[in-house]
Amino acid sequence: MTDNKISVLGSGSWGTALAIQMARSGTNVTLWGRDKALLGQMQQKSENERYLPGAKFPDTLRAEPDWDEAMKNASTVMVSVPSHSFRGILERLNGRNLSVCWATKGLELSTGLLPHQVVAEVLPTCSRYAVLSGPTFATEVGQDLPTAITVAASVPDFANQLAGYLSSSSFLAYTSEDIVGVEVGGAVKNVLAIGAGLSDGLGFGANARIALINRGLREMQKFGVAMGAKAETFMGLAGMGDLVLTCTDNQSRNRRMGLALAAGKTVAQAEEEIKQVVEGVQASRAVFEQAQRLGVELPIIEQVYRVLIEGLDPREAVKALLARNTGAEM
Repeated sequence: MTDNKISVLGSGSWGTALAIQMARSGTNVTLWGRDKALLGQMQQKSENERYLPGAKFPDTLRAEPDWDEAMKNASTVMVSVPSHSFRGILERLNGRNLSVCWATKGLELSTGLLPHQVVAEVLPTCSRYAVLSGPTFATEVGQDLPTAITVAASVPDFANQLAGYLSSSSFLAYTSEDIVGVEVGGAVKNVLAIGAGLSDGLGFGANARIALINRGLREMQKFGVAMGAKAETFMGLAGMGDLVLTCTDNQSRNRRMGLALAAGKTVAQAEEEIKQVVEGVQASRAVFEQAQRLGVELPIIEQVYRVLIEGLDPREAVKALLARNTGAEM
C-alpha cells in the first residue's frame, strides 16, 4: 500500500471509476462530492448505486461528504467535475501544497481557456499538474474490463507516478508531455460525437459516420495545433482513440444527445433523459468561439454548434456540409 493519499473530487460516474481503479492498486483514496446524501449512501454500501451501480469499493477507498476530512493529509487531488465547475473546485484548493490532476474535459466557456490554463490562473504556484484522457467508459472501468488512457503532465515524474497509481493487469496508462493536445482531444471529441449521433439518428448510414469521424479528426488536429498541441498526439488514445469510441458506442452521453436531437427532442429534453451532464453541448460553443478567435475553420463543429446553440434543423446542417466545395484531402 502506498503512503500517499489521493483525494478524488467529483463523485459522478467517472470520478467514482477513477477512485476505484486507483484504490485497486492499494492507494489510499478518498472520494468527495457535493451531494452529501449520496456520499452518505456510498459510505454505507461501499458502492455508488446512482452513477456506477455494481462496482464495489475496494477497502482502500472511502467516500467522505465533509470537504475538510476529504482533504486531510492528501498529497494529490484528482478533479473529476464538469468543465463549468472546474474553476470553483480549484479555488477551494488555493493555498494548499498539492499535486493536481484532472479528468475534466472541455474549454472554459467564458474564457476559452483549457483546464491547465485555468490551473495556471487559480493555482500559480502549482508545478506538478496533469490531465487524464482517453477512450474510456466509466462502467467498463468499474467492471475492471481492459482499458487504456493517456496521462500528460507538467513534469515526467508526475506522469509516471500517476500512471503507476492507475495501472493494473487490465488498465494501461501511457504518458505524454503534450498537455494541450490531450486536453483538446478530450474537448473536441464530445462535440463530434453529438454530430455522429445526429448523423446516425437521421439515418445517413455507416459511410456518413466514418466520413464525419475522419474529417472530424482532421478538424480536431487543426484546432489543436492552432492551440499549441503536437499534431501526432491526435493519432493516439486521447485523440483518435477517444473520438472513435465516443462516436460509435451508445454508452456515450454525447452520442445519445445527437440521437435524441435527431428524433426531434430539444437539448433540454435530451439532457433530462440522459440524466447526466452532456459536456459536448457547451463545448460546442467554447470550441467554435475559440476557433473563430484563432481563425481556424471547423465546418463540422460549426454545424453542430448551430444545431445545439442556434437551434438549426439538423437536416439543414447536413445540407450545409454537403454543399461545401472539396479540394485536396490534405
